[in-house]
Amino acid sequence: MRISDFDFELPETLIAQHPPAERGGSRLLAALPGRPLEDSLFAALPDYAAAGDVLVFNNTKVMKARLFGIKESGGRIEALIERVTGRRHALAHIRASKPPKAGGVLMFDGGIRAVMEARSADGLFCLRFDSGLSVYDVLEQSGHLPLPPYIGRAADDGDSERYQTVYAKHQGAVAAPTAGLHFTDALLQTLRSKGVHTAEVTLHVGAGTFQPVRVENIAEHKMHSEWFSVPPETVAAVEAAKERGNRVWAVGTTSMRALESAARATGRLKAGEGDTDIFITPGYRFRVADRLITNFHLPKSTLLMLVGAFSGMDHIRAVYCHAVRQQYRFFSYGDAMLLGRENGLPKQPARTPAGG
Repeated sequence: MRISDFDFELPETLIAQHPPAERGGSRLLAALPGRPLEDSLFAALPDYAAAGDVLVFNNTKVMKARLFGIKESGGRIEALIERVTGRRHALAHIRASKPPKAGGVLMFDGGIRAVMEARSADGLFCLRFDSGLSVYDVLEQSGHLPLPPYIGRAADDGDSERYQTVYAKHQGAVAAPTAGLHFTDALLQTLRSKGVHTAEVTLHVGAGTFQPVRVENIAEHKMHSEWFSVPPETVAAVEAAKERGNRVWAVGTTSMRALESAARATGRLKAGEGDTDIFITPGYRFRVADRLITNFHLPKSTLLMLVGAFSGMDHIRAVYCHAVRQQYRFFSYGDAMLLGRENGLPKQPARTPAGG
């Protein structure tokens, strides 16, 4: 397929620059197979779930990954920590008039000193922080929250709360799993009270999620790599749901990528962790999730390709046309949609079990 197959006209005014006034106050476009499109509210999400369904959340936590400072020579630099690789070591993207050379000293705001040791195979800068603090402590002390490039403002105090999910646990992401930003503690409790189960995975979202596809033939695109983990209890919850005839929901494309990566080798979901560069495009055979909660994505993006693979490109084109006409808010702080798999959905059981 060609990159032009994933383009659409998006008015800039629809790109959300701020979260809704209240967490969970977003709209929801329900776009399920065999049903007309439904304009709803995210608070109504439990109406679409059945007792016994399993929602899988990505519990990653966004780091204050952006650092500002100077090179030893005096030139200004900006570093975005992509991945923490050890207590004092990290891989980073660096913006500077001239990139630092191996052995170069970087002085970040707050008196933080780092040495650029080498360049990685994919062009990232390998940094060693010369401090008694861990990299995570350095970021917490001197870092800034890295809002996406399409949000045309600096992060403020409100973003520190709103650009994290309420269930964030494990630091390591440079971007939020944005489908999860809509969930509140009250909504999670409503789902559990209905008998809907929850499970978790971890996928540390990298800056590559915003990387444009620069080739015309999408088969030539090289996907970025991200670290993920799927615990045994999540595998057990998914298997139990499928045995009951219930649906498995991926909350966000990152949860979807983690689940599909863990099923990649054998075709069945297996517990484990590691790096994934899975690239899901139309024609891909999904193995785990039956439903997907996600925000609206960038034109020509790999995430648009993923949702097109999941629900069918003709359907997704109709969904996006409707969303633009109805002025849904797009991207990280925007509204959400609920999608079903184009094929292979299990039948709902006549009676679903109660319980949390």
